[in-house]
Amino acid sequence: MDIRSIEKTEKFGYMFYVKYSGTKFQSFDEMAGKRSVKGYFREVMEKVGFSWAKGVQQAGRTDAEVSATENILYVSSNYSGDKRELQDRFNELSNGDLKVTMIKKTLPNLVFPECIKRREYIYEYPRKRVKNTLEEIENLCKKLSGKYDVSEFTDKKGLELKEHIRQVEINYRDGKLYFSGNSFMPKQVRMMSGYILTGKKEAIEGKYLTLSKIILEDELKRNIFEEISDLKIESVEKIESNADRSIYIFYTLKSKKGELIGKNGKNIKALKKTYGTIVVREI
Repeated sequence: MDIRSIEKTEKFGYMFYVKYSGTKFQSFDEMAGKRSVKGYFREVMEKVGFSWAKGVQQAGRTDAEVSATENILYVSSNYSGDKRELQDRFNELSNGDLKVTMIKKTLPNLVFPECIKRREYIYEYPRKRVKNTLEEIENLCKKLSGKYDVSEFTDKKGLELKEHIRQVEINYRDGKLYFSGNSFMPKQVRMMSGYILTGKKEAIEGKYLTLSKIILEDELKRNIFEEISDLKIESVEKIESNADRSIYIFYTLKSKKGELIGKNGKNIKALKKTYGTIVVREI
């Protein structure tokens, strides 16, 4: 991790954990004439007054009508306010169509999809429409689990991708298919669901599919910043640290920054000897 990514910018990365019903959106990415998850996020954020650099990245894409009980939208922003207040204000204005369940602060300017270890989906198809027997379903789950070329379970857009190898684990419990993988090709889960449940390699309806869980890479989990209260430093109003406390963010008033730094950096050098990496921010 390059500490300069936060030393040379006023921005932080913000992870918005969101949930939504796919039936309220026609696409995930912004598209002309369609109500999209990203577009609605942007619309509400503009009302809140929150701004960010560049675009919105995501932990996982969802097709039209696909829901999410957990997804993450990531932006880099100069925002310095309270995360809880931001969350409450967003949810107040979104009318429940897109709900923020929590906000976490991390490093800015990440290639966010590369920071995701695994994504989990659940496909719950009406039982009366299932054609295959329980034995056939369980055998197909075992057959289609593993690391291999999954290009037979994608569309033309997916076939245009350079890499077709995917790792996927599939289980069937209580009438639901559970998918876990590090990455999925376009329509892969819906086509696999169609094959497992009906015997046809066709993408069945998105409205029965839910993105249920996002698992972060360890490096990202280590670099989520939270406020800490067990450390008090003179001239410091607030302190945040990452998980292993290898980085500290000291927030100080502009009028007290000189006291914190000290003549020729004497004070901050002494603090760094004690605490390691320290980044000073004005509030």
